[in-house]
Formats: sequence, C-alpha cells, structure tokens
Amino acid sequence: MTRASSFAGLILAAGDSTRMGRDKALLPWPPATNARALSSDTFLSAAIRLFSEATEFVLVVVGKNEAALAPIIYSHGASLVVNPEPGRGQFSSLQVGLHEVLNRGRDAAMVTLVDRPPVRLAAIQTLRSAFEAADQKTWAVVPEFSGKHGHPYLVAREMIEAFLRAPATSTARDVEHHHQQHIGYVPVDDPLVAVNVNTPEEYAALLASSQ
Repeated sequence: MTRASSFAGLILAAGDSTRMGRDKALLPWPPATNARALSSDTFLSAAIRLFSEATEFVLVVVGKNEAALAPIIYSHGASLVVNPEPGRGQFSSLQVGLHEVLNRGRDAAMVTLVDRPPVRLAAIQTLRSAFEAADQKTWAVVPEFSGKHGHPYLVAREMIEAFLRAPATSTARDVEHHHQQHIGYVPVDDPLVAVNVNTPEEYAALLASSQ
C-alpha cells in the first residue's frame, strides 16, 4: 500500500525574528536582478504560492505578528492559525498547526519554515513522488542536499501523531531522531532546501548568491 497524495501545506511563521530585526516572513523574495526589479512578493507570499501548487490548502501559523501577516495570508488564499503562546518556541507552532491539519480531516502535511526561501517546484514534486511511493513504514520524507537535511518535509499521520504526543519542550529534530527508522531522506537538486536565514548578513548573502 502506498501513501495517499492529499496534503495540507503548513508554514510556520510565528517567530519574533529577533536576530533579523524585522519579521522574516516579510523579507522581499525573489531578489532583484539586472533583468527584474525587486519583487513585491515576500518569503511568506512566495511560500504560500508554492504550496498552493502542491497541496489542497495552506495553513500559516502566526503569533504576535497576526495583524501584519493576515492580509498577505488571506489575499493569497491561505488560512491563518494562531499560536496563543509563540514564546514557547517553534515546536509549539508545529503542534498547533498539525492539530489544525487533523481537524480539517487530512492525514498528511507538507511543512516548512517561513525563514527559508521557497524551493523550486521540481524539488516539491520529487518529494511528493517519494512519499507517495513509500510504504506504511515510512512516516516522513525529508529532502537532502549535499548531505544536509532541510525543508519542506512531508509527514504522514503516524509522524503527525508522534509530534503531537511529544512534550512541548521537544524539537522536531528530537522527534525525528527518535523515529529515525521511519524517516526517508530524498536527495534533491536544489540547494535552497538546506538554507535558512536568521540574520541580515545571511539574507544579504542569499540575495547576492541568487542574482
């Protein structure tokens, strides 16, 4: 038996972006080039657009930044879920989002963080194909580039429940390592799966490398 191909998209965007100094969800993306002016898109809107092509619906978990992100979320056809305690950390946002995935009747989700530039659609398609071809012993599919694991990753019902059972003090990596035998790592030809942006310097370097 292979996995069902009905996915919810889940974008975690409730962080304070302390090191960046401004909300990473609102960083312009893609970058300007000689042939293209700076886009009005952002990390968040670009991620919603990408996930909309590969999932049935998109959920964005927000926190204290709800007022700033809501117009972008709704104007791009996604739904908003509020983490009432974003100070508990990223794992709490994952649990809030996955609860909503199950509440909406889905058993699988494609998950990413808003501080990562959206990958190419081809990478998403590679991950979906691997997930759909996997047997029931595979609870999650994680992209890999040059030996580094990244996002977005795909989770089945078993992994969703493992995340939800874990203590709030856990991390997604903790839970993944605990269930290592159920994780499939899939090589993809896209370096962006392994990139995350936390500081202005990292964002500037990403823009420079993408031009």
